[in-house]
Amino acid sequence: MNAMTYLVTVAFSLYLMIVVLRIWLQLARADFYHPVSQFIVKATQPILAPMRRVIPSMGSLDTASLVLALIVAGGKWVVLMLMQQSAIDWAGVSMLAVLGVIKEAGTLLFWMLLIRAILSWVSQGQNPFEYLLAQLTEPFMAPIRRIIPPMGGLDLSLLIVMVALNFTNILMHDLIGPLWRLA
Repeated sequence: MNAMTYLVTVAFSLYLMIVVLRIWLQLARADFYHPVSQFIVKATQPILAPMRRVIPSMGSLDTASLVLALIVAGGKWVVLMLMQQSAIDWAGVSMLAVLGVIKEAGTLLFWMLLIRAILSWVSQGQNPFEYLLAQLTEPFMAPIRRIIPPMGGLDLSLLIVMVALNFTNILMHDLIGPLWRLA
């Protein structure tokens, strides 16, 4: 049963990552024609198109995508509970779905920042993937850069955002414990 639990968790987590990236790409107004953006749109459009007819957007937030992310995150827990033949606790599933979407967004931000840092060491500059990562992560780094500008060519904003992410992760673990670990 552990193997099936693993497969279900990975499948739902990967699709949740794609849906969260869809929300993020729209909020950041990232390059729609980038191949990664096109993949994300094509992977989510069959489900989101009918949802958008029913669920309107709120400003720049695509509410249908957010609802889909919550459904995917909650769906993972429903399937896992059904696999264990236990009763479905809808309040717990709802809480885990919200926490799962938040945790997935934080995890994605961490990995994008790490990849962006590594690419900055080896890249010669005009890489389209690096440009997409910059579009997605710059809203988090720019406010810090206004307070602490680059010193001697060293940009500390990336380090500060990563420390803040790690602090938030530890704080959430301290506040809600096992729920955060599960999400």
